[in-house]
Amino acid sequence: MKTNTYVKVDLDAIRDNLTAIRKQAGVPVMAVVKADAYGHGAVPVARQVEPLCSFFGVSSMEEALELRNAGIRLPILILGHTPASAFSQAIPLGIRPAIFSYADALALSQEAQKQNVTAPFHFALDTGMSRIGVQADEEGLALCREIAQLPNLRAEGLFSHFATADCDDLTFAREQGEKFDWFDRELKKMGIQVEIRHLDNSAGIVNFSSHYEMVRAGIVMYGMAPSSEVDCTALGLRPALSWHSYVSHVKSLEPGRRIGYGGTFVTTRQTRVATVPAGYADGYRRSLSNGFYVLIRGKKAPILGKICMDQMMVDVTDIPGVQVDDPVVLVGRDGNLEITMEEIGERAGSFHYEFVCGISRRVPRIYFQKGRQQEQVHYLLVNG
Repeated sequence: MKTNTYVKVDLDAIRDNLTAIRKQAGVPVMAVVKADAYGHGAVPVARQVEPLCSFFGVSSMEEALELRNAGIRLPILILGHTPASAFSQAIPLGIRPAIFSYADALALSQEAQKQNVTAPFHFALDTGMSRIGVQADEEGLALCREIAQLPNLRAEGLFSHFATADCDDLTFAREQGEKFDWFDRELKKMGIQVEIRHLDNSAGIVNFSSHYEMVRAGIVMYGMAPSSEVDCTALGLRPALSWHSYVSHVKSLEPGRRIGYGGTFVTTRQTRVATVPAGYADGYRRSLSNGFYVLIRGKKAPILGKICMDQMMVDVTDIPGVQVDDPVVLVGRDGNLEITMEEIGERAGSFHYEFVCGISRRVPRIYFQKGRQQEQVHYLLVNG
């Protein structure tokens, strides 16, 4: 069935990117597939990279369950907070919570005792992100000591998150690393020795050489740099995602015609206008109105007027022969031109992480491997 707009995901690019990351890091990799694998589709991506990684990282119990229900068997760490009510499910499924409060640790211990098992978890440590985590000080150490004494628990990991590793100035990131190392040393003095320490996110993988027992590969696995200040050239990353639509209507408008809501664009010449069935409900930001472009027949087609919920209008006056059903590239390459996720995110007044994660679930994902279509995921079709 033809759809108004769709995303193509190159699974080979994701595998190649992860292979390069493993080589760069020299340690096992946690593949971060939260937020539906940054909009790429968590289950197809996880199936593809499972042989290449040691852990999966997600944001919530629901995301973890999606992987388990799809047959993914590697250990999963929930990088955010896990409600205690989820522990009864998490423990038998090998889903690890991040622990940074005594109350949650006690609840995990009590549930593990009920199930007569030992539950692994990872200490979350706040070294400067000021988001979640035990504080990297004496009080935080005392809390970890209390938690470690609870029965039926195993402190499998210790992790923190860089706040500025994607910046030119790495001073604060290095300070975070020093706090992480200090805390780890102090834990060891108390007899608490975790098996897996992980601090490096995508930017840390690129900018630092010491990677502990594991790294967390997020945006780089999908072929995008963490920021313009991080040079990923050595990794040879390939963007895995492109976004497509088609021309649904073409018309010729005389000078003085208003286009779109509010009539914010007025033609000044005889103008050929193509309608594209993609809009902000698909995740294509309205802030790109009257200033950005799409690619048709290898040329730029400027957006005219305000982007609608489900459609947009573009100028094809200077693109000969445009007709209904012509392919339209929203993100990706067409001939010699390319629109990158980084470019469109910046032009939208956002950034590429937010833009790619914001591609709506009504946009089907089509997966390719070795140039051939492998699978389609239509989130809105029950039997898709």
